[in-house]
Amino acid sequence: MALRAVWKGFLKFGAVACAIKLTNAASDAEKVQFRILNRKDRLPVKSAYMDEITGDLVTAEDQIKGYQLDNGHYLLIEPDELKALKPSSEHTLEIAETIDLSSIDQRYLDKPYYVMPADAMAREPFAVIRDALAKKKAGARASIVLYQRGREVVLRAHGEGLMMTTLRNAKDVVSEKALFDGIKVPKTDPDMVEIATLLIEKKIGKFDPSAFEDRYENALIAMIEAKKAGKKLPKPAATPKENVVNLADVLRKSLQKEGIKTEKTRKPAAAKRKSAA
Repeated sequence: MALRAVWKGFLKFGAVACAIKLTNAASDAEKVQFRILNRKDRLPVKSAYMDEITGDLVTAEDQIKGYQLDNGHYLLIEPDELKALKPSSEHTLEIAETIDLSSIDQRYLDKPYYVMPADAMAREPFAVIRDALAKKKAGARASIVLYQRGREVVLRAHGEGLMMTTLRNAKDVVSEKALFDGIKVPKTDPDMVEIATLLIEKKIGKFDPSAFEDRYENALIAMIEAKKAGKKLPKPAATPKENVVNLADVLRKSLQKEGIKTEKTRKPAAAKRKSAA
């Protein structure tokens, strides 16, 4: 299925330029979608803007953006004023620099898009840029105007095309220091860490998104199917226990469940001291 292009323009890398188009690399189209209905007549309802004081509906022609000032008044912003802010290069995706992909903090990665040539003439220069990035295992940082906003992005080779991922700004990412510094980490028992390590080694696998399961979505579909058939609704999942009473016992049970047998799994140090006494 061909996806609709969300942006068309030119990819520029030094003196090389080619026509490109972007499509979304992620979609929620397969998710269960709900409409808001009027409970009385079961007809769909729609949202509308209304005056906060009079309660009157405000048509699109009478709507205007406003920036609230400290005194509570609003500064009116006209559509033409916003349009004038767009850079002249709004239809150009120009590579500013190349970067090591492994150096990118995952917290800054936002939304992915596929990038492909827009026409036959663009295929060769596009392929040159793509293959050069692939050869060096590098990413390319660039700027783009997307959905009326300027965004920093990173490009990387992806199959026969490119993957473009929008980046969050530094001010949009919450620092972990203020949160993690307050965690009082107790001294861990080496034996329990060893057991946990064995469990980790047992569960090492490959990243396979096809195996991902949205349990809430599955439960939602099951509930809808039951209501359609006039059957009894599925029982809700049991609430998991919040606290672990004996961590050592839980870890050992996990080892048994995974079929891991080892002589290195000893009793925790606390139990040793108790037996020695």
